[in-house]
Amino acid sequence: MKKALLGTFSLLISCAVATRGQTSADEHTQRIAWEPYQDRAVRLLQEYLRIDTSNPPGNELKAAEFFLRLFDEAGVPNTVYPYAPGRADIYAVLKGDGSQRPLVLLNHMDVVQATPSSWRVPPFSGEILDGEIYGRGSLDMKDEGLMQAMVMMIAAQQHLSLNRDLIFLATSDEEVGDTGSAWILEHHPELVRDAEYLITEGGSNLILPGQGTVYGIGVAEKVPFWIRLTAHGRGGHGSIPIADSATVRLVRALGRVVDWNQPVRLLPTVEEYFHAVARLQPEPRASQYRTIRSALDNPDFVKSLMDDENFAYLLHDTVSLTVLQGGPQTNVIPDAASAELDVRLLPGSDPEEFLRALRKVVADDQIAVEPLGRYRRPNASSTDTALYRAIEQVVHRYNALALVTPTLNSGYTECQMYRTLGLTCYGFAPIELTPQLEATEHAPNERVPVEQVRRGVRVLYEVVAELTSR
Repeated sequence: MKKALLGTFSLLISCAVATRGQTSADEHTQRIAWEPYQDRAVRLLQEYLRIDTSNPPGNELKAAEFFLRLFDEAGVPNTVYPYAPGRADIYAVLKGDGSQRPLVLLNHMDVVQATPSSWRVPPFSGEILDGEIYGRGSLDMKDEGLMQAMVMMIAAQQHLSLNRDLIFLATSDEEVGDTGSAWILEHHPELVRDAEYLITEGGSNLILPGQGTVYGIGVAEKVPFWIRLTAHGRGGHGSIPIADSATVRLVRALGRVVDWNQPVRLLPTVEEYFHAVARLQPEPRASQYRTIRSALDNPDFVKSLMDDENFAYLLHDTVSLTVLQGGPQTNVIPDAASAELDVRLLPGSDPEEFLRALRKVVADDQIAVEPLGRYRRPNASSTDTALYRAIEQVVHRYNALALVTPTLNSGYTECQMYRTLGLTCYGFAPIELTPQLEATEHAPNERVPVEQVRRGVRVLYEVVAELTSR
């Protein structure tokens, strides 16, 4: 998830929302009887979580058919686009008057895999415990996908007067290969290429005890640059150790890699971020954040930041050791072994330069160091837009003291693919979480509070209404 900043920063902290005249969007949303829609959102999210779309293999067609049923019942025009066995995207649209360019609500239907034995309840049960809905995808990102679908259905049933088309797009395979979005962009770019705005995952709204709530609006992302290390050596019987076997060579090299201290690089916009969040920090950290560039000359301060996973990734390229593969038998020394690294590069980093530096750290010509997949150049969206202002306005309507700020996400989102068409893309999740709850994303016992689902439906609808109402 998706954490610090890119673009022109805006910090709005006030004790009350400024008085303003009531807009047509306000009048429309206040006339809605929200409780039945909120009740339904909770029930439907439970149903959606029970559809196992673990990727691989995905089987997202079942989820697309779930949305197909909902949209057909609500009278929302939609089309399912199967593109591979068991895989499909679904597109729905409410037509506006065309005076403004469309808004896309984008989500992905696949989820990462789950190990049931590590969960309090079955990961595809959608069970509610202690006011929280458990399920793989409850945070990433079936909750937001369901809320986006609810926005479409409420807009249709409440006759929201639209100045632009409102588009819902749910895709397959975001967690592995992005084939769902890639298929849409290759075969049906006309569905989205004229849009002005897109909202998807990538925001992070954290409740920080004693500090307040920070709404992070994702305007850019670090770039994945996955790498495989493959070691070769002499194999043999496990009873006779081989000092330079493939596994031994690999382990020694990986020790050097995980101990590798990446150089600190302070992006100007990340510097602005530290200046902004300084207002939430106690001394002396507040002063250090306000003078972050000079503070980074202090080795003790740098170490304190590098030890804090909430901030370290903002200041350097990161390397995570995620996959290790050796021999299949305990009594056989394999002649090859491999590891995979999840590398995330800051905007402006050169992947080829990083690769050269990594090979020097590995320092073993018997170990091949090769990229996995295609590298995507980073991109970003401006915050000087009507959508960003609408998000700020609605957030402060519900949480007047919230700090709203753009963020540079540590994780990849599909915004990078759609920005290439000229869309302004934001990661915005209409829910607030504690750091402990956010940490369950991609982890055991992933869950979302029921009350945040109920609140989130209305927050997201009001953002959409602010932007799209005539």
